[in-house]
Amino acid sequence: MATVLIDGENVRRSTWPNIGRNELEERARSWGREHGHEVAVVWEGAETADDRIAGQVRELTAPLWVVTSDRGLRERVAGHVERIVGGGSFVRQLP
Repeated sequence: MATVLIDGENVRRSTWPNIGRNELEERARSWGREHGHEVAVVWEGAETADDRIAGQVRELTAPLWVVTSDRGLRERVAGHVERIVGGGSFVRQLP
């Protein structure tokens, strides 16, 4: 089982029409249950989602995946995660 950190705003905007926040969370949780992964959709807050995800990948234990199409975030986490999945690719896998 992997912990999958999802860059919420980036992923929900990776398809047209955009996916609603609640819909993304529900579908991502369903995908996680179906595939045996723990899923966390990360949204902007006091910190940017990118900063929160970059911090979490250094604190959590492997295996970790990050779902984002953000090139900068992908570079920040590349050495700390098992897998990086593009936002559009991920959305196409959701139930």
